[in-house]
Amino acid sequence: MKVTLDLNVFLDVFQRREPHYAASARVVSLVTSGSLTGVCPAHGLTTLYYLVRKHASKPQAEDAMDQVLRHFQIGNLEAAGWQYARRLLLPDFEDAVVASVAQATKSCFIVTRNVDDFAGSPVSAIEPADFLSRIHAVG
Repeated sequence: MKVTLDLNVFLDVFQRREPHYAASARVVSLVTSGSLTGVCPAHGLTTLYYLVRKHASKPQAEDAMDQVLRHFQIGNLEAAGWQYARRLLLPDFEDAVVASVAQATKSCFIVTRNVDDFAGSPVSAIEPADFLSRIHAVG
């Protein structure tokens, strides 16, 4: 199964944000173990680096980049993908881009803590804890 992770899930893990850390870390762990295919939208990489460096350190930001680049597919969009995101009826353009990446990469879900922001997305959004419950119920 392939899922696209929203930036907030990565930040939960790399900034150890409670009370969200455990569920988000488990989703990331499923990707790093090879049990799940994860996609990181390319536009989020620089923001992730910036925020981890700002709130932690440069070595931690570099480690975060190394882990994401090693274990996740990077979801890049061509111009048509960006244009598609502009046409989506999501209130926030960044969320529309995540939705466009998820669709382009044929992800089954967008894993995010902001499910309501993805109402109208072509790919269903799900919170990390709900996603974990769903895949454990199936498996």
